Amino acid sequence: MTLSGNEIRNKFISYFSENGHAITKSASLIPANDPTLYFVNAGMVPFKNYFTGEEQSENKRAVSSQKCMRVSGKHNDLENVGRTARHHTFFEMLGNFSFGDYFKKEAINFAWNFLTNEIGLPKDKLLISVFETDDEAFDIWNKEIGIDKSRIARMGEKDNFWSMGDTGPCGPCSEIHYAQDISCTLGNKKCSFGKCDCDKYLEIWNLVFMQFERHEDGTKTPLPKPSVDTGMGLERLSALLQGKSSNYDSDLFMPILKEIQKVTVKKYGENDEHDVSMRVLADHIRASVFLINDGVLPSNEGRGYVLRRILRRAIRHGKLLGQTQAFFYKLIPVVITEMSAAYPDLKSNQDTIEKVIHAEEDRFFETLEKGLKILSEEMTTLEKSKKKTLPGEVAFKLYDTFGFPLDLTQTICEDNNIKVDQDGFEKEMTLQKERARAGWKGSGADKIHKVYFDLSEKQETKFLGYDTLESPAKISAIIIDGKIVDEVKKGDCELVFDQTPFYAESGGQAGDAGKIKTSDSLAEITDTQKPVGSLFVHKTKILKGTLKAGDTVQLSVFKDVRLPTMRNHTATHIMHAALRNILGSHVRQAGSLVNDEVLRFDFSHFEGISPEILKAIEDEVNTVVLNNHPVEKKVMSHDQAIKEGALAFFGDKYGDEVRVIGIGDYSVELCGGTHLNHTSEIGFFKIISEGSIAAGVRRIEAVTGMNAIKMAQEEAALLKKTGEELKSTPKDIPDTVKRLQAKLKTQNKEIDKLKKQLLSGGSEDYLKDATEINNVKTVVHESSDIKSAREIATVIRDKLGSGISVVSAKEGEKSTIVVSVTKDLMDKYQANKILQPLGELINGRGGGKADIAQAGGSVLISISDIQDKLKSILT
Repeated sequence: MTLSGNEIRNKFISYFSENGHAITKSASLIPANDPTLYFVNAGMVPFKNYFTGEEQSENKRAVSSQKCMRVSGKHNDLENVGRTARHHTFFEMLGNFSFGDYFKKEAINFAWNFLTNEIGLPKDKLLISVFETDDEAFDIWNKEIGIDKSRIARMGEKDNFWSMGDTGPCGPCSEIHYAQDISCTLGNKKCSFGKCDCDKYLEIWNLVFMQFERHEDGTKTPLPKPSVDTGMGLERLSALLQGKSSNYDSDLFMPILKEIQKVTVKKYGENDEHDVSMRVLADHIRASVFLINDGVLPSNEGRGYVLRRILRRAIRHGKLLGQTQAFFYKLIPVVITEMSAAYPDLKSNQDTIEKVIHAEEDRFFETLEKGLKILSEEMTTLEKSKKKTLPGEVAFKLYDTFGFPLDLTQTICEDNNIKVDQDGFEKEMTLQKERARAGWKGSGADKIHKVYFDLSEKQETKFLGYDTLESPAKISAIIIDGKIVDEVKKGDCELVFDQTPFYAESGGQAGDAGKIKTSDSLAEITDTQKPVGSLFVHKTKILKGTLKAGDTVQLSVFKDVRLPTMRNHTATHIMHAALRNILGSHVRQAGSLVNDEVLRFDFSHFEGISPEILKAIEDEVNTVVLNNHPVEKKVMSHDQAIKEGALAFFGDKYGDEVRVIGIGDYSVELCGGTHLNHTSEIGFFKIISEGSIAAGVRRIEAVTGMNAIKMAQEEAALLKKTGEELKSTPKDIPDTVKRLQAKLKTQNKEIDKLKKQLLSGGSEDYLKDATEINNVKTVVHESSDIKSAREIATVIRDKLGSGISVVSAKEGEKSTIVVSVTKDLMDKYQANKILQPLGELINGRGGGKADIAQAGGSVLISISDIQDKLKSILT
């Protein structure tokens, strides 16, 4: 049966939906609340906490087509992409899941029926592998499904046993393979299923049976609720059903490859190396589009660094195909056309994606030229010193700073008969990875986190804070240093209550602070967090008395902290809408912070915002504030909210039911934060700063209410004082400053003119120190003015008529050397070449031309040292 990739995806989801599985939309490529992963790399990742028991699923069965990335860590397919038929960075994994519901028998029957009846794969082409001791799975395949024993292979732990880690859920796997009509790709004359790793037997579906829990001592005990996790690559299945030997020949990639041929004016299938580059581009454009769509932006660390590597690797392959300027962004429309049926949000974010990739391309092409220049200089230095190996640290600098893949550096060096110190490169790479790991926030669930997970299994905290700032509550648990205790008398602790009016930090909004009271005790809550599920943890300082588990207490949120926080949060929604209205629909939230003092909003935009535009944004927000729009809060299904045009905020994890904040007909967003009832309660909105924080990402900080009023008053007072100092009215200050600047500019020109006249008039004194070196008249002069050193060197050179002038100057910890050569000597002596060894004396860096060159450094030396060095250079 020939099916398109989209048809296969839909057929898979429909089949399992009809068999009682809840359809689960693909999660973001950025794992939610999992610091152990850079990206979602398997279909089960979004369900991880269900399998470990840390969270309970509302549905016992689920089906999904999950976006996945494998570009870092253990699952890193990057270097194989383009060179093999099946490796990808971005791919979709089809999967069906059971959370303590059905097990091996049902999972095997579901899989067999889908493959043979739903999509029509021939039964005699399918072969099965099971774990070597899994007699249960073997018997189901053999006795119930009817697979002959000769087509079932028993395999060891390496191939057919899965575990989540050194400890935790684990279990045997059963893999379904397809026998391709090809010879053994490894040339093995005794090739047979289960005994050869060639491509003849293509794995298409892996059924994982989570049956045991592995303990620290290595022993395994049966899980009370065995579960099922399956995974089948959409790209691989599409190629198989379409009769293609490579995933890249399927309909998921061919439209992209056709577009690559148009853009590069190269033909796919004519040149092996060009084909590799084209496949890399086809893979990397999909990965780049989906990463940016999920909020990742190019940067020098974390996920952004991975995206930057992918983009630069693609650009490098584009260069191999003859591209010398931005081209990669031109492939975005075809990806969105092919994928938007399954992922409609791609269309709404297309403008942003194109601008991010285009900007990164422009930047890298410029950087590429700089890197090539540096590599050329390094090779010239090696040639002069008669060395034939490029140091590993240089190769790594080119890789890390300029994005040069190691193979690019090696190729260029080989063309010049130079080897690259690969061991040195790998050493630097290892050090960089260690630095990255050290800087990566979080390292997974530690012992303290386990306390939260254990508590979340038993209870959840009821949140009352949308409607009240005070309520009674019962202490459910007291935690000190990761351990549950019965009571606390002094110091710091964490408290869990059955219900609370305290908002827990999420969605950018800071957690609430407030007080706890009983008849004989008092404590202050300094922060509120929600580490897992619906468990609210209150960080607490005991001020008086004793608190015990089971006590009923009175909780009260600090109103003077919550209210300004609500002002800032509601204002953030209004500003987001204003930014999209004024700057364009490409504006997309990339992070936020809301507390009682300030609101901070990060968003996608690709150029600076003028003061006039900032004023327009500020005016629009204040107009909405003054119009006193009602702020409505509704709960509805996620799908209904999106249909009604609600925007989803970056970084939030949304369930099937969502809270929607509507501000008149001006703004509609999904948000779990606390908000005002009317916009006029904001009072006054004022932007305090705007600037770039990363490529394509800008940040606005603003204040509201009394903070905004106080800032406006302070600025007015400062303006008044400045006016008094300038003897000007506040409104005339700009004209006064402009007039003073013009006057200062004229005076500086007159000063420079007088200085040159003074230097020229005193040049005879400079020439008294002239000496001849190798029949060349030279002057080495020491000045106390770094800024004038270049002018002095020029004046001396001109007065010499024929000769070389060297001027040294010092100022504090800084030093400079300027070399100038008269025109008649430039065939033999060039200033920039004389400067290089002189600059080394001051540990300096610089450059110039044959007539004049300058270096600045940090080492202070005597004039006699310069004279000695100059003598050695000229003789």
